[in-house]
Amino acid sequence: METPNNSEIQTHWRLKSWFPDLSEQTHASLKIYFNELLKYNKTVNLISAKTVLNCDALHFADCINASNIVCKNINKNEDLYDIGSGNGFPGIVYGILFPDQKVVLVEMDDRKCEFLRHAVLTLNLKNVRVENKKIENYPADSIGQGFCRGFAPLPKTLMVLRKAVRLGGFVYHMKSAEWSMEVSQIPIQLCSSWQPILVGEYKLPVGDMKLFVVKTDKIN
Repeated sequence: METPNNSEIQTHWRLKSWFPDLSEQTHASLKIYFNELLKYNKTVNLISAKTVLNCDALHFADCINASNIVCKNINKNEDLYDIGSGNGFPGIVYGILFPDQKVVLVEMDDRKCEFLRHAVLTLNLKNVRVENKKIENYPADSIGQGFCRGFAPLPKTLMVLRKAVRLGGFVYHMKSAEWSMEVSQIPIQLCSSWQPILVGEYKLPVGDMKLFVVKTDKIN
C-alpha cells in the first residue's frame, strides 16, 4: 500500500478553541504558516508524517504554550535566536505572537532556509530574519538570548553554544519528561559555565503528555 502524501492526509486546526484570547490576525497568520508548512513538507522534510494529523497540537500549541512561558523574561531590545530553527518552530510562532520582538532563525540546511525565508516573506514578519549558518560559526559572545526545540540533548547543545552565548546570556530549551535526565548528563566541565533551571511546564491540548521549558544561564 502506498503512503498517502500530505495533501491526502486529514489535518486538524483547532487553535481558536484552545487559544481564544489570540487576535484574529494572529490566528490568521498561524493558519497561513500551517498551510505553507504542509505545502513545503511534500518536498522538504520539515515535520514527520506521523505528526501531520495533529500538527496543530504537537507543533503549534506546543510552541504557543512554551512561548508564553519564555516571553516573561526576554529582553525585547535584543535579538532572540531560534537555534537550529529547521521548520520554524518555535521561532516563527514566537515572531507571530510577539511582533515587537526581533527573532533570528538560525539554520544550516539550505533547503530549510529556503522554506523559512518563504514563510517569513509570506507572513510579512518584519521582526524575523533568517541566517543560513552553523551555530558553531557565530562569533564568541555574540548571542545574548536563545530559544530552541529539538536541536539536541542539553549536554550537546550547551557544548555547541559555550562560545557563542555571552556571559549573562541564557537559552530556553523545550523538553520532554526526560529533561532531568539530560541535566544529569551535563559534563562537569560545563556545569561551571551553565546553570540549568526548570521554569515552566504544560500539557498539550490533546493527550496527557507533559512538556517542559528549561532555562540555562551562562554564568562563567
